Amino acid sequence: MNNRKVRVRFAPSPTGPLHMGGVRTALFNYLFAKKNNGQFILRIEDTDQTRYVDGAEDYIIESLKWCGIEIDEGVDEGGPYGPYRQSDRKEIYKEFAERLIESGNAYYAFDTPEELEAMRERLKEEKSSVQQYNALTRAAMRNSLTLSEEETENLVNKRSFVIRFKMQEDEDIHVEDIIRGSVKVNTNQLDDKVLFKSDGMPTYHLANIIDDHLMKISHVIRGEEWLPSLPLHVMLYRAFGWEDTMPEFAHLPLLLKPSGKGKLSKRDGDALGFPVFPLEWTDPKTGDVSRGYREDGYFPEAFNNMIALLGWNPGTEEEILSMRELISMFDIQKVHKAGAKFDHEKAKWFNHKYLTAKSDEKLARAYQTILKEKGINVEDSFVIKVVKLIKERANFVSDFWNQSSFLFQAPKEYDHKVVKKRWKEDTPAILSEFKKQLDGLEMFDHDSIEKTIQNFLEGKEFGMGQLMNPFRLVLVGAGIGPGVLEIATLLGKEETLRRLETGINNIKRE
Repeated sequence: MNNRKVRVRFAPSPTGPLHMGGVRTALFNYLFAKKNNGQFILRIEDTDQTRYVDGAEDYIIESLKWCGIEIDEGVDEGGPYGPYRQSDRKEIYKEFAERLIESGNAYYAFDTPEELEAMRERLKEEKSSVQQYNALTRAAMRNSLTLSEEETENLVNKRSFVIRFKMQEDEDIHVEDIIRGSVKVNTNQLDDKVLFKSDGMPTYHLANIIDDHLMKISHVIRGEEWLPSLPLHVMLYRAFGWEDTMPEFAHLPLLLKPSGKGKLSKRDGDALGFPVFPLEWTDPKTGDVSRGYREDGYFPEAFNNMIALLGWNPGTEEEILSMRELISMFDIQKVHKAGAKFDHEKAKWFNHKYLTAKSDEKLARAYQTILKEKGINVEDSFVIKVVKLIKERANFVSDFWNQSSFLFQAPKEYDHKVVKKRWKEDTPAILSEFKKQLDGLEMFDHDSIEKTIQNFLEGKEFGMGQLMNPFRLVLVGAGIGPGVLEIATLLGKEETLRRLETGINNIKRE
């Protein structure tokens, strides 16, 4: 690894919502920067104006903020190497593109879409192994390599054009990738990529290299999908004479579908019932809403922890790691080459772990929001006790209601299957006798209720199930929930006796 000051960038395009794979790329850049006392830069790469989507840039920034990924330099933060939005750097790129033309590393191309299509069709008919604009085909095309200086100058002034990189013929390009090791590609496999478009905007390839150089980026950590672009980028650094300051590269593995076959997509999330975006996204054109991890009830620290371990692990058995611990333990060289299979059940497990680690008071405040929306007004002290009782059974705060609604509302109906199975002919009589025992208690706490139950069962020689199953049914309305004694203790004597009376009078065995 080089000894330069560590400066990394996350450079998304505002073409839609940020995929969780993109968040992982940002997170790995952030962890690497902080581990090495470096800087994390956010650069918005909006060179492709045809794919620009309103709201996407704000969505990206809000997503990183929710995740706790702190930006050192960026669109909002500023910095010494701005602007940090490529459309604001428009004037910079043309000068560098022309510099490549002057050095013989690029050329003007004036081919129309029809001429390009005709070239591809001709190569297909010839059954050529090469069907692209490259060192073998450019000699038959309309460009500054085949036209005179006078013709070229005339067309530059009158006709739309692109600037293409002049790829060398039959040269092996070697580059070391931190994750993948040695990468070798022959230039005959590469085409003469467009670097500058007729709309006055650079393509990703040109802008990316220029910005990384001018912003003194030391390491480029990006997704595997950019690996095919690596040879061109290396050639561009060479063409500009910037090889000595070229960043080191690391290409992260793909996030795979739960099946392990293919890249994880929104379609997979829709089909299997989980989000693939950090925040909820509303498509500005169609109005379609896509789920987000935040809105689904995930804690940002759980989300970070989960995605950090997709394709990397610290080499220990420990899985629950705070941001501080992730920074301390992160090693880019331990990132895996193979794709990382996403497991939604594991994602929920992470959230469960973070939920149960939070204080009952904090969770109670979150639950109070839900209760108030349902028109239920109760003291915080009671909600804290409820949370303490049920949180081990929940993955999300939103699960609390299903786990505890009976503690706030008496059952209005009783589970038909439980009634059929647990409500016997002698059940009303048993519960009526038991109710008298509870009514006589001065202290209505867990130990007192437990002792009363033991004495009642021993004195009447009833089995535990004969009492406890219908007791749960009258309190809850179903055969679910935490321990019956805990439920009764929380409900209190008056409410417990009231529910016993209601159940005895209303539950009918079929």
